[in-house]
Amino acid sequence: MTFCEIFSQSRWPNKLYHHSWKSIMLTVGKAQERILALAGQLDNESVSLADAIGRVLAADVASDVDSPPYDKSLMDGFALSSKSFAGPAAPLRVIETITAGELPRCDVGAGEATRIMTGAPLPRGADAVVMFEQTESTADVVKILAEKVNSEQNILRRGTVMQSGEVVLQAGRTLGPIDIGLLGEVGHDPVRVTRRAKVAVLATGNELVDAAGVPAAGCIRNSNGPMVASQAADQGAIVRDLGIGRDDEAHLRELIGRGLESDILVLSGGVSAGDLDLVPNTLAALGVEKAFHGVEVKPGKPLWVGTYQKQSEAKRTLVFGLPGNPVSSLVCFHLFVIPALRKMTGQRSSLAGRFVGRLQHDWTHPGGRETYFPGHVQSSDGGLVVQLCPWKGSADQRSLVDANALVVFPKERTLYEANSTVEFEWLRAMDSVEKVEVNG
Repeated sequence: MTFCEIFSQSRWPNKLYHHSWKSIMLTVGKAQERILALAGQLDNESVSLADAIGRVLAADVASDVDSPPYDKSLMDGFALSSKSFAGPAAPLRVIETITAGELPRCDVGAGEATRIMTGAPLPRGADAVVMFEQTESTADVVKILAEKVNSEQNILRRGTVMQSGEVVLQAGRTLGPIDIGLLGEVGHDPVRVTRRAKVAVLATGNELVDAAGVPAAGCIRNSNGPMVASQAADQGAIVRDLGIGRDDEAHLRELIGRGLESDILVLSGGVSAGDLDLVPNTLAALGVEKAFHGVEVKPGKPLWVGTYQKQSEAKRTLVFGLPGNPVSSLVCFHLFVIPALRKMTGQRSSLAGRFVGRLQHDWTHPGGRETYFPGHVQSSDGGLVVQLCPWKGSADQRSLVDANALVVFPKERTLYEANSTVEFEWLRAMDSVEKVEVNG
C-alpha cells in the first residue's frame, strides 16, 4: 500500500464525518436556543466593592436604611416656618447654625430661623429653606428678600429616595459605578456576584505562527486567538490562552484536554470539511458530546457546539468550535458564545438587542443564508444611518476595523434601496454614536 493510500484511508472517516453535517444545519435562532439550554448558571461569590465593577449581581439588594435618613436641606440657606413668614424684609432671629453631620439643638418658632448647610438635618418647626442668595443677614438676624416662601421648598423628606427594606438593585444587573455607590450607601460591602466565567481559547492550524512571529511562505499569523480571547475578556471572563494547536491528533488532545477544565472552551479552525480538520473527531475521542454542527448563517456556517462533563463532577464545559476565518470567528462568538456567557453569569438578558436604522445606499443581498454584514452606524437628525463596510469576505479583518455593528439580512435575496429600513446588532454596547449629516 502506498503512502497516499494510507493517508487517504486514515482521513476518510474524518471526511465522512464532516460532510454529513451540511444537511442538518440549524437556523441562528434555533442554534441560540440550543446553546442557552445547555448553558448552566455559575455559582456566586462575595467580592469587595472595590472589585465589583463589571460583575453581575447574584441576588436582589435591599436597603437597610431610609434615604435620606432624616429630613434634610438641599441648599445652603436659612430654615424657617413658611406659615409664620411675615413677608420680605421682616427680620428673623438666627438661633443656631447646623452643618452636615450635626444635629439640630433648637426648634424653630415664629420669627426665628436656623442657618443651615446642604445635607444637614432640618430642625423641628421648619418646613422650608431659603437659599443664602435670597437673604440679607448678620450673625444674629436674617431678612428674607423673597416675596413668598413655599412649604417644602429646598428640603428632602426622610425616605423620599428609598426606604428601609426596599429592593434597590435586582439580580442579573451588571454593576457600574453608580451601582457601586448605591451598594455603599445601603451597606452591601462585600456584595454577592456571579463567579466570572473561565474561558479557554485554542487556535488550530499548521499554517499559524504567533502574532509576534514572521510567517514563512504558506503561513499566516495567529489573529483569531488574540481576537477571540479579547472578546471573552470584554465580557468579563477569565481567559486562558492555550496557544496554537497543530493539525495533529495527539497534540490537539493534549491542548483540548487542558481547555476542558474551563467553563467554556473556544476553538478556532478545524471544524470545516478539509482533510486536516480534526477538531470534531478529537473532541469526540475525549468524551465531548456533540450538540450540533452547522448553522444557516453567513459568515460562520461550520460552527460546532458540544458539551463535556466528567462522571465524577457536576460541572459541565460548553465547547465551541468556531470557523477558522477571522470574521467568521468574530461573528460566531458574537452570536453564540456571548449569549452563553451572559446566561452563565446570570445576566437578565442573554441575547443581543436588535436596533433599526436606514441604509445609506442601495444594496442587493444575494440571499441563501441569514447574513450578518459588517456596518458602521451613525446618528442623524432623522435617526440612525447604516453604511455597509467594503467587506471582502470571511478572511477580511481590515474592513471590520471601521465596523461598530452587524447588519442583519434575511436569507431571501432582496434589493434594498437607499433609506430602506434594516436591523442591526451593536458589536459592543454603545454609549454614544457619531453624528453624521445625511442629504435627502
